[in-house]
Amino acid sequence: MKRRFPLLPGFSRTIQARLIIIYVLLILIAMQLIGVYFVSAMKNSLTSNFTQDLQERAELLSVLAADKWSGSGEAGSNAINDLKLMVDNLYNMSGTEIQEIQVLDISGRVVISSLQSGADLEGRRNTQTVVSRALQGISDNEEYIIDETGERKRVVAKPVISGGKTVGAVYIVASMKELYSTMKRINGIFLSGILIALALTAVLGVILAHTITQPIKEMTRRAKEVAEGNFDHQMTVYSDDEIGQLSEAFNYMTSRLRDALAQNEEEKDKLASILKNMSDGVVATDEQGRVILLNRVAGTMMNVSEEEIVGKELADLLHLPENERTKLLNGTLRRTVLKLGEEYEGNSSIVRVTFSPIHRRKESITGIIAVLQDVTEQEKLEGARREFVANVSHELRTPLTTIKSYTEALEDGALEERALAERFIGVIQNETQRMIRLVTDLLHLSRLDSSEAMLRKQRTDVRELLEDTIDRFSVQMQQKDIQSATDLDIDVGSVWIDRDHMDQVLDNLVSNSLKYTPDGGKVTLGAYSTEDGMVAITVTDTGIGIPKQDLDRIFERFYRVDKARSRNMGGTGLGLSIAREMVLAHEGHISLESEFGQWTKVTVTLPLHEEGDGVH
Repeated sequence: MKRRFPLLPGFSRTIQARLIIIYVLLILIAMQLIGVYFVSAMKNSLTSNFTQDLQERAELLSVLAADKWSGSGEAGSNAINDLKLMVDNLYNMSGTEIQEIQVLDISGRVVISSLQSGADLEGRRNTQTVVSRALQGISDNEEYIIDETGERKRVVAKPVISGGKTVGAVYIVASMKELYSTMKRINGIFLSGILIALALTAVLGVILAHTITQPIKEMTRRAKEVAEGNFDHQMTVYSDDEIGQLSEAFNYMTSRLRDALAQNEEEKDKLASILKNMSDGVVATDEQGRVILLNRVAGTMMNVSEEEIVGKELADLLHLPENERTKLLNGTLRRTVLKLGEEYEGNSSIVRVTFSPIHRRKESITGIIAVLQDVTEQEKLEGARREFVANVSHELRTPLTTIKSYTEALEDGALEERALAERFIGVIQNETQRMIRLVTDLLHLSRLDSSEAMLRKQRTDVRELLEDTIDRFSVQMQQKDIQSATDLDIDVGSVWIDRDHMDQVLDNLVSNSLKYTPDGGKVTLGAYSTEDGMVAITVTDTGIGIPKQDLDRIFERFYRVDKARSRNMGGTGLGLSIAREMVLAHEGHISLESEFGQWTKVTVTLPLHEEGDGVH
């Protein structure tokens, strides 16, 4: 057994010594905290009172000086003598605190000074900051300074206001030596108190620690006997305090130890119950790799029951290859990904299996715990992400390659031929616009996926919505000689939608209809109420239609029925995906029906909302 605190002397490793040290430190910390708080509060109080008294004296002198001062800012000889008398009286009454009092005129020159050598100062300018502020009419001016001898001083200046204007200032310098001497005496008193308290605490700590450690020593001897299997001896209980309660608890622990050993088997059953009800599959094997325990989820994943699997090798059940079988028995196989249920079409699942070997005293393997996690959905999402990246790369590579080729052609001399250069530049512009549309659609999809596109719903008349959509495409319909029509049920009124988003959905659907409807065709926009209280908006065309094998994937991102033709028409392959996300954001759904070579019909179903749901 390793010894603790090997660098400390023997006494300091005992509980008794630690208790004494703790008590002394607690008293020391408490006294320090109280002392710091008290001394700090006392210092702040004394300093505040000292400053306030100085401010009051300066204020009194400034009021008295204002009475003697003329409105023009000049003082007569009698006024100066009176001021001199007041300054001397205030100076003599203050004792040793106030060291200097000056009365200054509006230019900052000393008119009266309390110093014996004040005559030498009279007529000189006082350029200190507090004086300058006071002469500007600012009344709250004080400053803490330390002179060349190290003495702390407080400086106060007050403006002398007569006739509503500043005619001079009062300047007072006071020593804080006595205040700090008082603070020093207080600190000495606290230090003496701390030392006396520490001495008393140490004595009391020795007495208290002995009363605690003696029963602990006795309990230590009894604990060794229990560890050796002797459960017959009981601790003597001397008191009803915490130590006595600990002795009683020790006796109770001894009597319950046999029961605890018996309950071990019950705890194992509980653990087995927990394993069987875990969300992940768990399989336990012995040292030969044969299954001894599995939970319900693991049996479901491997499509076997516990009776069928117990005793069989885990490697055979998981169909591990030969190299992984060897690693499994050696305890070096940590993780693998498998497909289970491949023989059942459409029911296969991808499972991540984590193996944790069980060691006996870190020497040999007594078994293996295998945790099975179904990651089918995760793998599908990862596959969709890879396909999405590949589609984006492909969509960007084509226009970039075209732009590069035409740019090189322009550099090689095509720029000299105006007609050819204009055609090349037009192609470059078209490909650039196509990339811009692609990036814009991707950003829009990203906002919809992350729920950043907030819906601002408002009551919208369905007939007006459809007619506005037809108006936006009227020119294109005339150019292709395509007829337009609306077909609304009489009971269809208004619906709560985000008008901008729904305009974008309908624009996308109508635009697709125009692209794939031959000249002379027809596009019809309709609306009707469904039996479940929703509104269905339809866009029907007499275009080329969509093959049946493509209907299930038509709303996938970047999916095109006729890839070459769609790209030549400027499509990004994201329009229907964006439309679906917007409809889903409205808590609706979108579907598509088509007869190849004859017609296509897209239905957008939206829920009705109460008027109070206007903004989301």
